[in-house]
Amino acid sequence: MRILEAIVLGIVQGLTEFLPISSSAHLRIVGELFPSLGDPGVTFTAVTQIGTETAVIIYFWRDIVRIISHWFKSLPVGPWKNQVPRNDPDARMGWIVIFGTFPIVILGLLLEGWIDSVFRNLYLTALMLAVFAVLLGLADRLGKRNKNLGDMTIRDGVTLGFAQSMALIPGVSRSGGTITVGLALGYTRSAAARISFLLAIPAVMGSGLYRLFSDDGTGPQAGAMPTLVATIAAFIVGFVVIVGFLKLVETRSYIPFVIYRLILAAAVVFMLGQGILSPY
Repeated sequence: MRILEAIVLGIVQGLTEFLPISSSAHLRIVGELFPSLGDPGVTFTAVTQIGTETAVIIYFWRDIVRIISHWFKSLPVGPWKNQVPRNDPDARMGWIVIFGTFPIVILGLLLEGWIDSVFRNLYLTALMLAVFAVLLGLADRLGKRNKNLGDMTIRDGVTLGFAQSMALIPGVSRSGGTITVGLALGYTRSAAARISFLLAIPAVMGSGLYRLFSDDGTGPQAGAMPTLVATIAAFIVGFVVIVGFLKLVETRSYIPFVIYRLILAAAVVFMLGQGILSPY
């Protein structure tokens, strides 16, 4: 991978990570469009996501510190025991993130072989782009949108965790799956988006660090320096996207993303049929 290719892929990662359009699918597709590159690989994708999640941590820093602090202070043991009620919304959010992370960790380890191979079939990617476009559209249209983050239960958190784990298949979208189920559970667009950000932090950082140390931070087509450059580019672009996306969902529906996903799915199938893209 050349540095210019790394910058392009980093920008793509930063632009698409937080939108419900699947960053892993975009990296898979764009990488394939470079004649000398091809699929940049699972490790490259996971490591560059460290850049975008670092942007999330910086943006939500105050919320993260408050949630962690209240969680510790709500515990029945330790130097700060029972300083915060167990039903405190921030303390509960700590448990929601913890339990909501279990599904993607367990399924990620169990399905690691499939994630590296079968799940990266572009025909499957196109199918997931289309199917979850329809599901997102239905959830956005039919969801009651009368719940906020303070109403979230641990049960809802686990449900959203399973929704997040569907993003192990490129084309589903981590934020897209979480937001779709969040809307279906009755949460507002803003609340569904925010919980998708919070749930992603341990899952994405954990996945990226696991891949980084288990595979020396390189994918099959990427080297250490291009991966680093792409990660930095993803961080810069991702931070800008966070601000714009959260403002957007407060006043607009997700329908433009639904339409985009359907168009992209059709384009992928067309390019596969023309031999421009290779399924594997």
